[in-house]
Amino acid sequence: MNKAEMIVSLLNGAAVSVFGSMLSASFSGALAARSGRRAFWLAAALMLIPQSAAYLFWGTARWAQFYPLLVHIPLLFLLRALTGKWLWPAISILSAYLFCQMRRWPALLVAALLPRVPAAQELAELAFTVPWLVVLLRFASPAVRQMMEHPARMQCQFGLIPALYYGFDYLTRIYTDLLSRGSPVVVEFMPTVCCGAYIIFLLHNSAEEGKRTLLRQTQENLKLQVAQATHEITQLRESQAAAARYRHDLRHHLQYLFSCIENGQAERAKDYISGICAELEAQQVRRYCENEAANLILSAFADRAEKTGIEMDVRGALPAVISVVDSDLCVILSNALENAFHACLLLAEAGTACTIGVKFSFQKQNGRLFLQVINPCREVVRFEKGLPVSDRPGHGIGVQSIQSLVKKYGGGCTFQAENGRFTLRLFL
Repeated sequence: MNKAEMIVSLLNGAAVSVFGSMLSASFSGALAARSGRRAFWLAAALMLIPQSAAYLFWGTARWAQFYPLLVHIPLLFLLRALTGKWLWPAISILSAYLFCQMRRWPALLVAALLPRVPAAQELAELAFTVPWLVVLLRFASPAVRQMMEHPARMQCQFGLIPALYYGFDYLTRIYTDLLSRGSPVVVEFMPTVCCGAYIIFLLHNSAEEGKRTLLRQTQENLKLQVAQATHEITQLRESQAAAARYRHDLRHHLQYLFSCIENGQAERAKDYISGICAELEAQQVRRYCENEAANLILSAFADRAEKTGIEMDVRGALPAVISVVDSDLCVILSNALENAFHACLLLAEAGTACTIGVKFSFQKQNGRLFLQVINPCREVVRFEKGLPVSDRPGHGIGVQSIQSLVKKYGGGCTFQAENGRFTLRLFL
């Protein structure tokens, strides 16, 4: 190797080191803060000194063998100091190494097309370094950085292929010549890894698609429940308005009754009074608190419970205006009371007296709504991941709707069944 080729090789080695270090730092999020960027560039510049000295002293082959000790391990400690993490910086270095190898094939193609040009491969690699680095920093780095927000298990899945390639490259190309000798076991290894990775991708994608389908179904059911709750609220409000009109028209009713009595039509007056009382009773909305939406839902379920011999004990105070949207409040109350009503209905049909206990409160200081619904239950409740589940068709959607809305408002909910009582507690 003449002096010019040595200079090109040295520059290419420095470019590879800067390429991998900068890409690793970008993947790991170490360059997010200004102080982190300054510390990284200073450390990266200092790291080039022993690397260059080792290259000049040992030569290309030995320098490549000690590259992990000269570059990757110091870089890992640097990124650990800047990010406070070990796992994701290690995965970032492995991923950057994998991306770095994508310069090699175009360079090999150039060297094959220009066999008479000295150091054609290293010149081509040097020429491809900056454009490829810009492309990766612009498009790949933001997507890779998103992975560091995921659990460690998913991060390890992401780093599996880069780690396999890292070990394969050093074992078959740097420390041995198995790849260049064309050993079938070695040559077929990476295609096998790619095939396995593709199968894992298919299985993972199928599982995720199943989750997305279930989520879409839950969302559709939630939309239907919101629409139904809105419809019920509208009907109850119309009934309330009709009752208000009856009260407003009381004078006209009294005049009609007075006319019936004056003309000796007592039976006709009685029938008229019975009809008005029945209509008013059907349109009556019980008042439990100042919140209109809560009153309407509670009143509707209290009427249903009363008709089937179930008692409802409602306690609490709720202001007219709260932080929860009326439609969401109605979905939560409706689902909670619907589940309690169905559980009590089985007991009521068997002649057992039962009561649904409802407690709610609202803290103005932090805008939190607290709700508790307790009902007796005859059957053994089965739980999965803290949520009650049922094999009966159509059941379980209400619980999912409650949990979805609780998460929407950043709250929490618990379901508990013990001593023959089922308890739902939530805050949002």
